[in-house]
Amino acid sequence: MTKPPLTLYLAAPRGFCAGVDRAIKIVEMAIEKWGPPVYVRHEIVHNKFVVDSLRDKGAVFVEELDECPDDRPVVFSAHGVPKSVPAEASQRQMVFVDATCPLVSKVHVEAQRHSDAGLQMIMIGHKGHPETIGTMGQLPEGEVLLVETVADVATVTVRNPEKLAFVTQTTLSVDDTKDIIAALQDRFPAIVGPHKEDICYATTNRQEAVKAVAPKSDALLVVGAPNSSNSRRLVEVASRAGCNYAQLVQRATDIDWRALEGISSVAITAGASAPEVLVNEVIDAFRAHYDVTVTPVETATENVEFKVPRVLREPA
Repeated sequence: MTKPPLTLYLAAPRGFCAGVDRAIKIVEMAIEKWGPPVYVRHEIVHNKFVVDSLRDKGAVFVEELDECPDDRPVVFSAHGVPKSVPAEASQRQMVFVDATCPLVSKVHVEAQRHSDAGLQMIMIGHKGHPETIGTMGQLPEGEVLLVETVADVATVTVRNPEKLAFVTQTTLSVDDTKDIIAALQDRFPAIVGPHKEDICYATTNRQEAVKAVAPKSDALLVVGAPNSSNSRRLVEVASRAGCNYAQLVQRATDIDWRALEGISSVAITAGASAPEVLVNEVIDAFRAHYDVTVTPVETATENVEFKVPRVLREPA
């Protein structure tokens, strides 16, 4: 039986960003340097495949530092941690390596700088997300107020409307934050923003690539984990950009083939913490069902690289 033809638009950039690449490398190098087990506080990145493969190499994933023994190294996840975490690790004389993405660290520095200048912070982010917890935990209780929506801006209670600054979670949708920032500036005209957009280059680039492929595709699949903020934003961006069927899939086995009946084109992208091996798995699954023509659509070229901490580059 002949397979139906299918145009597969492959969005680029997609998948791993420099911060994720660095975080995974940090765990691998820590295991190599100190031997297993190496403890990792919170999932190093939000992807089950990545976490499972690191676990197989000797990483032990925990949610809190009190689950780690004093005599084994611990790595802090790419999302960043509250200041209290490295402080506790130091007090316990633990060996620790911070895998916080440098772009998240930049937001932490920004928040501290504004606080030192006497400004109260407003953070645009998702409640409970590790990055939000980490950023809010850079400053004392009450110094960072969280807003998630434009509606939240109307009800937030600040200490002094003349002494405010804002930061944003790095993995949000550019379009969403634009509206929230406009609402903040409307209500608090004196509010100070970052010199440069907090949303990271990789998040922006992946969203732009989705905007380029979504309108010409009958369906769009985002390879990524359900707890990955940037992956979920890509689904939302695709829907807004005119794609009638946009779904998040962790693996090829999650594809709902019945929902795709009758399609002639599909776009594929991947969140910043999804490895390319999973994208290839999805492409192979489509090849099993269709006569596939792969058309790459590249909207930007990325050549960013972040160094791993010096402690891992030095001999044991």
